[in-house]
Amino acid sequence: MTTAAEHAWGRVDADGNVYLKTTDGERLIGQWAVGEDPTEAFAFYERRYADLVTEVDLLEKRLETGNLSPDDAVKALDKARTNITDAAALGDLATLQTRLDALSPAIEKAREERKAAREAAQAEAKVKKIAIADEAEKIAAGTDWRNGADRLRALLEEWKALPRLTKSADDEIWHRFSSARTTYTRHRKAHFTEQNEQRDAAAKTKKALIEEAEKLSSSTEWGPTSTAYRELMSRWKAAGSAPRNVEDKLWKRFRAAQDVFFTARDEANAAQDKEFEANAVVKLQILVEAEALLPIKDLEAARKAWHDIADRWEAAGKVPRGQINELEGRLRKVEQAIRAAGDQEWKRSDPEKSARADDMIGKLERAIDETRASLAKAEAAGDARKVKDLTAKLESNESFLAMAKAAAADFG
Repeated sequence: MTTAAEHAWGRVDADGNVYLKTTDGERLIGQWAVGEDPTEAFAFYERRYADLVTEVDLLEKRLETGNLSPDDAVKALDKARTNITDAAALGDLATLQTRLDALSPAIEKAREERKAAREAAQAEAKVKKIAIADEAEKIAAGTDWRNGADRLRALLEEWKALPRLTKSADDEIWHRFSSARTTYTRHRKAHFTEQNEQRDAAAKTKKALIEEAEKLSSSTEWGPTSTAYRELMSRWKAAGSAPRNVEDKLWKRFRAAQDVFFTARDEANAAQDKEFEANAVVKLQILVEAEALLPIKDLEAARKAWHDIADRWEAAGKVPRGQINELEGRLRKVEQAIRAAGDQEWKRSDPEKSARADDMIGKLERAIDETRASLAKAEAAGDARKVKDLTAKLESNESFLAMAKAAAADFG
């Protein structure tokens, strides 16, 4: 026999039966060895009660911190209720049940909060997904082939990171996004296909231009060939870009052919300039005489001297290119001074006739100046045909000018 013992929440009878006190009476929860100390039985069943308290405490804390979903919380709550209802433990199980009952409203509140948060997140996700589709369609309508593909890939990653919507809403927006990506990819592929075709055509054209350039490289017709090379360069630029892996190679061949010609031309011009240096010395001496006429004091004497100077100037021949503008410019100043003096004299002698003659002579002189400037450029460029045409034009204008000046002299 065991000595019976009482506990605040139960007892052990003389036969070793352990009872739990409840509001409905006593419930047998276990057996204790006869002859053993009943306080040890109480301690054993109190520890079981402490485990139940810990389970309830933990459940309350997890709900409070939001670390447990409402569905999982319901499952945990049902399990805890079962554990307490059938518990073989000594303690205030009714209070634990009351605490569990108090958790049900909290679970429902958490469920509603989660639902509201989910709906808000979906609403926000919908706005963002629509924005993604809008941007994708804008990209698809554009021609940014370099950055568009990268941006569409980034938009796809943004889409994947967003929560799913309802199937119908998600499918509708995804269809827009996917269609835009497909359209862009198709257009981009077509663009680069066309671009490759154009570059292949450009490469073919440039190879033909290189052949022309290489044939011209040995030419000694400096003027016409220089013009031909300028035309080839214009056609080269108009041909567009060849594929990157061949563009530089083609350009080097094209440039090399030009370099051969222009190097030879420069050497020939340098040799020619060397030959013309003596002519420049003669013209410098003539300039000294011409500039000595300034300022004009005796118009008739200056005119007579000028005719002799002009004839000797033409007879002296060409000068090096680098001196053409300087020498011609200095001589032109003397000519203009004589002309201006003649104009003044003419106006004094017969204002009406002088004005008409002045207009004619002025036009002829301006035409002669322009022709001489063009002739100098043609000579510098080595354009023989243009030099011939401009020389004939200059001689014709000078003849008319001489006639006009002769007529003007009669007015004086």
